[in-house]
Amino acid sequence: MEAYQVPTLTVLCNTTSFELNGSYLCNESTPVSFPDKSEDQQHYVIGLFLSCLYTIFLFPIGFLGNILILVVNINFREKMTIPDLYFINLAVADLILVADSLIEVFNLDEKYYDITIICTFMSLFLQINMYSSIFFLTWMSFDRYIALVKVMRSNIFRTMQHSRLSCGLIWIASISAALVPFTAVHLQHTGRVCFCFADVKEIQWLEITLGFIIPFVIIGLCYSLIVRVLVKAHKHRSLRLRRQKALRMIFVVVLVFFICWLPENVFIGVQLLQKQREPASSSNQSFRHDYPLTGHIVNLAAFSNSCLNPLIYSFLGETFRDKLRLYIEQKTKMSTLNRFCHAALKSVIPDSNEQSEV
Repeated sequence: MEAYQVPTLTVLCNTTSFELNGSYLCNESTPVSFPDKSEDQQHYVIGLFLSCLYTIFLFPIGFLGNILILVVNINFREKMTIPDLYFINLAVADLILVADSLIEVFNLDEKYYDITIICTFMSLFLQINMYSSIFFLTWMSFDRYIALVKVMRSNIFRTMQHSRLSCGLIWIASISAALVPFTAVHLQHTGRVCFCFADVKEIQWLEITLGFIIPFVIIGLCYSLIVRVLVKAHKHRSLRLRRQKALRMIFVVVLVFFICWLPENVFIGVQLLQKQREPASSSNQSFRHDYPLTGHIVNLAAFSNSCLNPLIYSFLGETFRDKLRLYIEQKTKMSTLNRFCHAALKSVIPDSNEQSEV
């Protein structure tokens, strides 16, 4: 088959036709559409611009903010509360994803997904962070309900020891939710050379169901019970004042998580449903190759969640703001003391250069 180029389309001609005066005649012309290079370049420029915005504005907030949460809370571990312990673990999960996101946000041409090792392990980091984040947020919603009930009745369940045990179990569950399917899938595809763990249909359905739908059903149930408790306890003013601020912060964190991760899960779900309706036309390429710009945008939205959590924690968490202020005051005092000691030591002990000149 030979192709004859025209400005708007490509015409394919059958070269087995008869020859007349040295020229070939086509039996039939069939227009074939090819990808528009200008559109691909436009999508690339848009994706690069969004990646630069993320790297300049959100990445420093997420990276430094999560580190600051860890440093401040560890520095005041004697004053650590149960919600602080959960937020520390949430900050660890967010920090892992933020560090991993620098590779992902500049994966504009989708070449990384053609490398099996990179695609698989990037997907594992993403899934572990997603599972740990949503599991911690789900447990924190349940913990808020227990905290409200504990005010009115004795409860030995909500202790720091049990909270540490809960954090360990959540991490084990998050890692298992990613590694167990990963191991099972790779045992089934040991003979395939080019294989990416993230492109398996069953893994994607598990990610949507276990990592998004079921947790938010539980979270919705917890908050409905919390509202019911607050309505019943409307006469207890001290209860409202003590609990509403912590409840507001966790509610905002859950809401931001829902807004940031909803596009990712809707995008994957639509692609899976579309492939189920058209099994014959489905290709081996993943949804990222089919719609690279849309996939890039929803990935940036998911990564933004880990960058926004430190802002929510610092603005809405009064306990953390108090700890941060004390931490800065301590560092400032230490810096002033160090300068004073250095000046006093220098006045008593002459500099070595001055001694050599004498």
